[in-house]
Amino acid sequence: MTKNNERKPLMNRNRILFAAGLCALVLLMSAHSAIDGFAKEGKQDAALERTRKQVRMLDDLYKTAVVLITTHYVEEDSDLPAGTAAIALFSAMKKKGWHEVRLVDASGEPIEEKNLPQDKFEKAAVKHLKAGNDYYEKVVKQDGKRYLRAATPIPVVLEKCTMCHENYKQAKKGEPIGSLSYKLLIE
Repeated sequence: MTKNNERKPLMNRNRILFAAGLCALVLLMSAHSAIDGFAKEGKQDAALERTRKQVRMLDDLYKTAVVLITTHYVEEDSDLPAGTAAIALFSAMKKKGWHEVRLVDASGEPIEEKNLPQDKFEKAAVKHLKAGNDYYEKVVKQDGKRYLRAATPIPVVLEKCTMCHENYKQAKKGEPIGSLSYKLLIE
């Protein structure tokens, strides 16, 4: 009996050590998972910031191009409008797989109906921008990938803009008459 009684404390101690080791392993795995999750979240945040920066760059590029085209090439209403040229450029970027961008009407009187806000995001963006904000965004998932949807305002900046858009004459200075609606893959 002495041998059995001597084994019981040893078996209990082994069980306790095994249980403690198992708990330590679970805690270690949880900590690793949390750290891995933070690392992934940090990478996603960095990717999101890079994508936001890309939107700002594209926004400056497109708006500068429209102003330059209007300033230097649009003299009468029969000339190719800068907005039409921009839409052709947007289409080329989408076809090549770079990103999506749409010209969205915020005046309620578009020249073409296809320029009206098309989905919940664009409708919310127009309201947000017309309320005086200079940017609106939402991160969405589609087909297992994350995308940044972003919108920026388009105010009337040149008198020439009213050649084709009579209704823009009523717009207050700085009030958005439209927006650029972006969709970029977050990489």
